[in-house]
Amino acid sequence: MKIKEKELETILQDLKSLATEMGAKVRFERGDFKGGYCLVKESKVVVINKLASTQRKVIILSAALKEIGVDEIYMPPRLREVIEEMDETK
Repeated sequence: MKIKEKELETILQDLKSLATEMGAKVRFERGDFKGGYCLVKESKVVVINKLASTQRKVIILSAALKEIGVDEIYMPPRLREVIEEMDETK
């Protein structure tokens, strides 16, 4: 799937909103890591490297959302397609 940079920004914001709706906090931090999903004191947290490319951020957040479980959550079909395809490109 080829997505333009500007569209990736919109998708990233939509994925972040979806994660928030699912009770997960999304944090963009600096450090020597790629990012991913974890539990911190029973809170769902997705940490993403602030310096990563927008596409990489979308890939990490997509994988985290799949891990949290998005199968039974309503979302626009385009967003579901992005989650499925981006996770496969890891």
